[in-house]
Amino acid sequence: MAQILKFPNASLPLRRVDNLSHLISALSKHRHSREDVYWLKENAELLNVLECTGEATGATGAGAGDLSELGAELCPDALAPLQSFYKDADRHLCFFKQYYRFILSICMDLEDLGLAGTPSRGEDLAHWVMQQDLPEHELSDLQRAEARRLLARRGLAGDFAGLDDRLHGFVDNTAQFAVPNRKAAYELTHIVFYLSDYGRRDPGLSAAAVHSLNHVGLLAFLDQDADLLSEVCVSLRYCSEMPSKVWEDWLQLHHQGFALIEAGRAGAPALHRDDYHMFLVSSWHQALTGEASFHQRVPTGALRFQRPARQGILHHLSHAAYQLEGQSGDWQKLRPQISDGLSEGDYRLLCEAENSFDGFGTFFEGFARRGTIQQQPVMRVNNG
Repeated sequence: MAQILKFPNASLPLRRVDNLSHLISALSKHRHSREDVYWLKENAELLNVLECTGEATGATGAGAGDLSELGAELCPDALAPLQSFYKDADRHLCFFKQYYRFILSICMDLEDLGLAGTPSRGEDLAHWVMQQDLPEHELSDLQRAEARRLLARRGLAGDFAGLDDRLHGFVDNTAQFAVPNRKAAYELTHIVFYLSDYGRRDPGLSAAAVHSLNHVGLLAFLDQDADLLSEVCVSLRYCSEMPSKVWEDWLQLHHQGFALIEAGRAGAPALHRDDYHMFLVSSWHQALTGEASFHQRVPTGALRFQRPARQGILHHLSHAAYQLEGQSGDWQKLRPQISDGLSEGDYRLLCEAENSFDGFGTFFEGFARRGTIQQQPVMRVNNG
């Protein structure tokens, strides 16, 4: 009697534990060399998301959503590709001390995720960073805030006089966040991450700072930028604020459209153009909302990440606002003029953006940037 052999269907989803193992392997072995800063960045980001969402502990994730069913799914063997980096981290830190924040983050997350090794290595590295006074060499308060958070994970407190006041002063300046500025937008979300210790404590944001986050969220939604919008929604949840349902519904739909492609396949995007970071923060946001995350089938070997096609209207809106040439920033008066020429789909996106946030009119007043410098007071600087 003939025996019928059944082969596994490659289209079937893998177990989530296998997906996570394949993802760690891809980032640690198949995308960048270990001496490349992008290797440090990508692996630090992934491990950070796995650690702060409680992947190996069964803990309930911070912010929102019960992650208990996600915990304890990270197989201990999944971290094995990073064992040698962890073992040699002291040499790596000594040679690449300009990247000390990435290296500290990787080692501390590996320890907290359960990698077997020297329990005090992360603490030893943190002490060396303090002895070298590396945080004082930073020019950016954002980087100092990250360094402070990392050192505090191993019980070390540096002298960062005035840092919180400066961070809160930055995030409270709501007007600047109604203007497209990706650098400032990502600094805003990361300040929330560090002040909240990734959702473990109240960051103490003011109502103005929450408005800043919502303004950046509007800009990201208008641009259909799932990367930035995911970070905004995570930040709002870390502030115990519920993000717009319109935004989160769109993010869930967008997340389902990601493609994880073997690097050698035709049509795979080039490494420098793929959407790894967007996939990661989108998965992070999905985990916080209790939705499926890291459930897409992850092939073994080298991977490329491709987002679904999307088209925003931020450029059209910005161009139209510039053409107003100093007219009123009243949204209701200018709406017909600005929406003229939009396709049906783009007009629908504009309506969704309006309905996603009660303060859209106030947001647009700042976004319009009406007037000229002649209409603004100018302070003369006396150099004499």
